[in-house]
Amino acid sequence: MSKFNRLRKYHSFFRFKKDFEQYSLKSAKSYELILHWLHSKMNRNQFLLLSGILVGCTAGLAGVILKSLVHYIHYVITYKVHFSTQLFFYIVFPFLGIVLTTLMVLWFFKGQSRKGIPAILHEIARNSSFIPPVKMYSQVVQSAITVGLGGSAGLESPIAVTGAALGSNYARIYKLGYKERTLLLAAGATAGIAAAFNAPIAGMMFAFEILLTGVVFSDFMPLIVAAVCGSLLSKIILQEEALFHFESRVAFNYHNVPYYIVLGILSGFYARYYVVISQKVEHFFHHYLKWSVLQRAILGGILVSALCVALPPLFGEGYTSVKALAAGHGEAILQNSFFRYLPIQSWMLLVFTGCVCLLKAFAASVTIQSGGNGGNFAPSLFAGGFLGFFFAMVCQQTGLTDIPVTNLVIVGMAGVMAGVMYAPLTAIFLIAESSSGYDLFIPLMIVSTISFLMAKWFSPISPEIKELAKDGKVFTHAHDKNILLLLKMDDLIEKDVQTISINATLRQIIELVKEGSRNIIAVVNEQQLFEGIITLDDIRPIMFNPALYDNITVRKLMHAPPAVVSLKDDINTVIRKFDTAHAWNLPVVQDKQLMGFISKSSILNKYRLLLQEYSEG
Repeated sequence: MSKFNRLRKYHSFFRFKKDFEQYSLKSAKSYELILHWLHSKMNRNQFLLLSGILVGCTAGLAGVILKSLVHYIHYVITYKVHFSTQLFFYIVFPFLGIVLTTLMVLWFFKGQSRKGIPAILHEIARNSSFIPPVKMYSQVVQSAITVGLGGSAGLESPIAVTGAALGSNYARIYKLGYKERTLLLAAGATAGIAAAFNAPIAGMMFAFEILLTGVVFSDFMPLIVAAVCGSLLSKIILQEEALFHFESRVAFNYHNVPYYIVLGILSGFYARYYVVISQKVEHFFHHYLKWSVLQRAILGGILVSALCVALPPLFGEGYTSVKALAAGHGEAILQNSFFRYLPIQSWMLLVFTGCVCLLKAFAASVTIQSGGNGGNFAPSLFAGGFLGFFFAMVCQQTGLTDIPVTNLVIVGMAGVMAGVMYAPLTAIFLIAESSSGYDLFIPLMIVSTISFLMAKWFSPISPEIKELAKDGKVFTHAHDKNILLLLKMDDLIEKDVQTISINATLRQIIELVKEGSRNIIAVVNEQQLFEGIITLDDIRPIMFNPALYDNITVRKLMHAPPAVVSLKDDINTVIRKFDTAHAWNLPVVQDKQLMGFISKSSILNKYRLLLQEYSEG
């Protein structure tokens, strides 16, 4: 090619590149152009701080809108309609909520069923913190229908997923790296939780304890500003009735410590009960029940509607009922039920509260597993409040008079949440901020710690993510193991291997060694199935004796490898096989077919590169 033609080619390429960039800029939105310009003018920390503010405001606003919408629907149903109309709503609305959510997932969201906190953890660990853009609105829409129409679940997990998706896709648009992308993902979720509860510290604790498990970071300023933005929007926009806030409580008295210890134990057992019920319901709907998705949703809707008719506090999030208990108005929770026609007695309230507490775990699990969208935040808080009230009522019935009922309701919420969510710090700060009850830190710490330790004793890893952690699909606290699990077998297998027939001679082996650069040769039979290996060490004693070249066959020289790797093995299993076999290369065999070899060198090189990408500094 002449010099003139090369110059013309380069000129055409750069002109195309310039035209493409100009087209991209023209197609970008005006605010994106401004942010791109700011990104080019700011240093990393400055742009991250600005990003934290923008993501925090957006995620917080999404949380505020969702909470306001659902609160208004519940307020109308609970306070603005006649009891007969309420009964109709309790029968029809939860059923419609679950069925409509399922239909929406099938028709508009292509059957995407992964939801809740495990969905975020999966994307952080297995998808480099890239969350599909559809999650920026799908979770809000689905949970608004499910919970807004009475599904017995919470809005906080969908809000967290929405915030995380906003942060992740913001980082994708502005081409930020993995660490910044994960940080903004967590910032979005933090802002969502902070807005839902008007609790910025709890939002940050949620990110530290749950989302950023096994991820090393040193720059948390975006989390802080996002939490502040989300909480401010909640404080400014949400009405007092919609906020998760408690005014009434009594001062902490150290004489009541035994009550808090017992409540902590009860919370631990109840949290385990909640988890077991959730697992049983999940197994029933997804493994035992061989029905279609829509049929499962219909069954779930019928069950939840029946529970809401019998026990109206199970309708929706149920925060109004918990506030009534904390305010000392326990009889108010009976007003929307058939018990309103009976004279209210203490034993009746005790039985009603106990039934609500026990069945909340079932109602929430059926709502989520049958096709609705929601999380376990609100159900665990709700159940904890009712457990605390039930325990206080039992103490009063046994003759104990000086019982801090309000404190037990408030502290019980933290206890059950700590055991269900495996997040004691989040639970402590959430309740402390929501009740302005920093003077209750001691009982909050006692109850939450006992419940959390009991939950860890039953299962070291949260059952919600236990299977995902076992399969290496989410991070755990072991940072090195997290990095190893990111290694993919397809990237580690060396497929340019040398093979030789089992019936070949030593002469053919020598020729193959001359042509190749490896010290290991795979042996295959006539059907090209793997039989064994030959190494240079096997032929070195005889390779310089030409008299043996045509007399010795591969069959006599080959041997079985010290271990064989399967495509189904995870990286930890592969490493254990290397350690046991004391080998540097191992064959990868699937259905007796040789797929290639895997070496310690390739594992170490990939690990080093990932460690550089996923760790600080």
